[in-house]
Amino acid sequence: MDHGMNIAVIESERVGGSCVNWGCTPTKTLIASARAAHMAHRGDDFGIRIPDFSIRFDTVMDRVNGIRMPSSEQLESWLEKVAGFYPGAASFVDAHTVAVDGTAIHGEVIVIHTGTRSRTPPIPGIETVPWLDNRGILGLTEVPEHLLVFGASYIGLEFAQAYRRLGSQVSVFDNRERIASHEDPDVSAIALEILLAEGIEFYLGAEATRLAPGNHFPDGAALTCRQADVERTVEGAHLLIAVGRVPNTDRLNLDAAGIAVDEQGFIPLDDVGRTSIPHIYALGDVNGRGAFTHTSVHDGQVFLDHLTGGQRKISDRTPIYSMFIDPPLARVGLSETEARQGGKAVLMATMPMSKVNRAREKDETAGLIKILVDEESDRILGATVFGVGGDEVIGMLALAIHAKLPYRVLQETLLPHPTVSEMIPWVFPQFETPRVAPAPVPRSNARQHPERFRQRGSCSQEIQPPTPNYSLCGGTVKSWPKPLRNSDG
Repeated sequence: MDHGMNIAVIESERVGGSCVNWGCTPTKTLIASARAAHMAHRGDDFGIRIPDFSIRFDTVMDRVNGIRMPSSEQLESWLEKVAGFYPGAASFVDAHTVAVDGTAIHGEVIVIHTGTRSRTPPIPGIETVPWLDNRGILGLTEVPEHLLVFGASYIGLEFAQAYRRLGSQVSVFDNRERIASHEDPDVSAIALEILLAEGIEFYLGAEATRLAPGNHFPDGAALTCRQADVERTVEGAHLLIAVGRVPNTDRLNLDAAGIAVDEQGFIPLDDVGRTSIPHIYALGDVNGRGAFTHTSVHDGQVFLDHLTGGQRKISDRTPIYSMFIDPPLARVGLSETEARQGGKAVLMATMPMSKVNRAREKDETAGLIKILVDEESDRILGATVFGVGGDEVIGMLALAIHAKLPYRVLQETLLPHPTVSEMIPWVFPQFETPRVAPAPVPRSNARQHPERFRQRGSCSQEIQPPTPNYSLCGGTVKSWPKPLRNSDG
């Protein structure tokens, strides 16, 4: 609009897309209510006696809807004032024309920004049971008595913890051996221990073999899975499936415009967002280059910069995200695993959150800080901040990476006390002196003292930490866990 263009915006559902309606806004609002319930349970830890309290789920959802609905409505009202707004589903007629409910719209530049939807896994019997995706679960009117969650990544874990804190029994299933398997093994292990301690069951390395209506819950589901040679069926009142996303490209009639897609249906593009047809751009999740609101926004910034002759590129951004379990797990740049696989000469240091004064004051000491630095340039390559405030602290490390600052600049920066961020400069001395192999950490202290290790040289020369093997209630996390219960049932 600032470039004097006439703009038509087409939307088949609620304005604002996934983030405003079914993603960031409502889920983080729900998570805030769940945290309030969790802290009420923890009142005694802080000397606050709460003899009796109840969760009013209708009020929880009123708050969720009271934030997301007006946001969408305000966006739609704004669009109607500044652009031609066409409610409805669009499909290509040719490379310059799309049709919306019988109306043909011609465009010199066309942007596809249709996002993704939940993937339906090919589990035998899935058509026989009701199940929820990330959208459907936000339409619940009561707390599930027993929630089954199939998928142990961002969406699955966030909802699992939130509903456990709101009073559900929760069982999580995944065919991988670790939850949040895109993270380093030690980070995944800490996350698992945190969630187990809250009473969530996990069935890992478990192949889902069939779904069927259950006997115990009306309109419930029975999920059968096989782990090694053991097969077990677990019944739940509700089933959430969160095992990936598929792009919303199948109904766009892309062939009419000559737009190429990959095997998964995502739209390949160049470094400024152009598809195989130069005047047609694909931004956001639909291009497969990012699965977050902030990467979608960045795509848009690159696109607008390109229109005015700028030099910004999609590939210039550093990967960054937060997973909003509690405590939040935030990461930017390279992980330790990626650095090892890349064979870079990297320095690494970690600090357990139990050493962070602010975390101790809040009595939220689970997690760790991990930072990777290029040995030759002293530039920060990546970081994980898993703990209280991590979703905010990661921003300062992202800025340092983007600006190509040597880590010593952060060391020399004065930061306020007491905060989580003030400890970042104190992480770096861990790798300034070559270290010998650390003494074994006593089993009982493993949660508060994650392994720290680093010697100068390439990652392949680093001292390898032991594989985490946390256990709770006498069973390792790779075994069928016994149900755990909090005092709320």
